[in-house]
Amino acid sequence: MRVHLQLTGTPGAVDDDVVALSGLGVDGVFTFEGPHDVFAPLVRASAVPQAAGLDLMTNVAIAGPRSPLHLAHLAWDLQSYSGGRFRLGLGSQIRPHIEKRYGATWGRPAARLGETVRAIGAIFDTWENGVPLDFRGEFTTHTLMPPNFVPAPTGFGRPAVLMGALGPVMTRTAAEVADGLLVMPFHSRRHLVDRTLPAVDAGLGSRSRKGDFAVVGQAMVAVGSDETSLRAAVDGVAMLIAFYGSTPAYRPVLEASGRGDLQPELNALSKQGRFAEMRALVTDDDVATFAVVGSPAECAAEILDRFGEFAADVCCYFPHYEPVSSDLSALVRHLQEPVVPSAR
Repeated sequence: MRVHLQLTGTPGAVDDDVVALSGLGVDGVFTFEGPHDVFAPLVRASAVPQAAGLDLMTNVAIAGPRSPLHLAHLAWDLQSYSGGRFRLGLGSQIRPHIEKRYGATWGRPAARLGETVRAIGAIFDTWENGVPLDFRGEFTTHTLMPPNFVPAPTGFGRPAVLMGALGPVMTRTAAEVADGLLVMPFHSRRHLVDRTLPAVDAGLGSRSRKGDFAVVGQAMVAVGSDETSLRAAVDGVAMLIAFYGSTPAYRPVLEASGRGDLQPELNALSKQGRFAEMRALVTDDDVATFAVVGSPAECAAEILDRFGEFAADVCCYFPHYEPVSSDLSALVRHLQEPVVPSAR
């Protein structure tokens, strides 16, 4: 399985981070739209010699506040800078962030994001094949592309466009219009099997355009080779589970594993800033359900068991803690060359 790890994008640290991640033998790096811009670190990373063999991906760039043309230009240029190794991962975010943080308009997120992906595809068709630009959607229109605004060919074809999704409507939309799906890292095996994969099948069954559809597995990972490091890892992952679980839109993930009642409790505590109490509500069993826990070999075996039948790539998250480098290196190695632990 191909392994992708997060590039934090901290200014001044990108070069060193790329060198370190490359040294672990990873197949790619991705950025998250958090405290730093999601595209700029990848531009910087593409110029680092040690990144020559790494895939680059936004995971994810929030599409709603951005024009499809802006996204198309960024993706096209990064495809050129990286030598054809860029993938544009897009997501929708939830209403409070779109309206109150981005200052943008929110509504019908699956329809909007699906249309953005189709608009980007139309723009790519114009740049790549000379097709007259005539995209007329419900939320965006693109009908003007004079020759002096057409970028030169990348020499590597158009970049793939993937969608991050959790609910069935967004997941089905991704399978209908995108080149791939980024599985939401906050999930359980039951949610994946009962809700995500059927929605993918439904979307693929209705799509008209041909081509392969990639599913990229994503997992919160609590990895440690000894009791102390594993305990720190579990605590770190539990904090992110508490954060995700406090969001009403993510309640279906908890419900799929019989933990739906946890969501309103977490939500109430989050509004009061009582984060330590939120963490206390997340049990070790919850961490084992919604994340991957164990030694490097055990975590690799769980990831392969969870995603191996339908995904060739996995993005691993290590929230709120720093894995021991030897554990991280071993995890990458086990995923790329599967080793099943004897205790399994």
